[in-house]
Amino acid sequence: MKKKTCSLITMLLCLPALVWAAGLPTSEGAASELRSWKPFTADGLHDPSNPAMVELQQPGEAMAMFPKDFGQIGNQVDWVRALEQGVIVPRTNIFPDTYIEVLDLDIIMNRTSQMALVRFPHKAHTQWLECSNCHDKIFKKKAGSTPVNMFAILMGEYCGRCHGAVAFPLTECRRCHSVPRRAFTGNVGAQKGAGKTYKPVMDQKAVGINQ
Repeated sequence: MKKKTCSLITMLLCLPALVWAAGLPTSEGAASELRSWKPFTADGLHDPSNPAMVELQQPGEAMAMFPKDFGQIGNQVDWVRALEQGVIVPRTNIFPDTYIEVLDLDIIMNRTSQMALVRFPHKAHTQWLECSNCHDKIFKKKAGSTPVNMFAILMGEYCGRCHGAVAFPLTECRRCHSVPRRAFTGNVGAQKGAGKTYKPVMDQKAVGINQ
C-alpha cells in the first residue's frame, strides 16, 4: 500500500509537466503517423487458438478510417468526432419506452490548484450514457457538492470509473483541464447556454500551468 501511495504522489507531482508536454507542437505531427493496433491473436486478450477468431474484424481494419486521436493514446480514435460525423451510429436504447436525454450543459470546476480549470461537457457524456450511470451514486447533481480529487480519480473513483478503462487515459490532462484560470471571468458550476463546441482532439492545444 505504501509503495502504491508513493507512486500516486509521484504521478500527481508530474501532472503539470504532462499537461505542458501534451501541448508541445512537435508531438502532434509525429503522433498522427503512429497509429497501430495489435491483431487479436497478439493482444493478450483473445485466445489465438479459438476457431472463431477468423470471424472477427481486426481493429486495424475496423478503425483505420475513423477520426484520429493521437497514436498510442487509448484506442487512437476520436470517438466524440466519430459520433458527430455519423461514422458510428450506436443504438441509444434497447426498449422503445426508454427515455433518452442528451444534456448540452457544461460545468466549470475550479478546485484544481495550479492547474487549468476543468470544463466538464455533459453533451459528450450523455450521448453515450444515461444519466443514472453517474447520478447520484458517483456524482451528486448539485455542482460542487461531490469532493472530486485526483487521488480518488487515479484510484478508479469518480471520473476514473471510465477514464483509463473505456475512455481516454488519465495522462491526457489537457482534455479536462482546458480553461485558463486567469482568463476565466465567469462563475464556476453550471454554465449558461449551450456547451462549448470542441475542435477535433488532434487540433486542441494544452493550457499551460498558472495561465
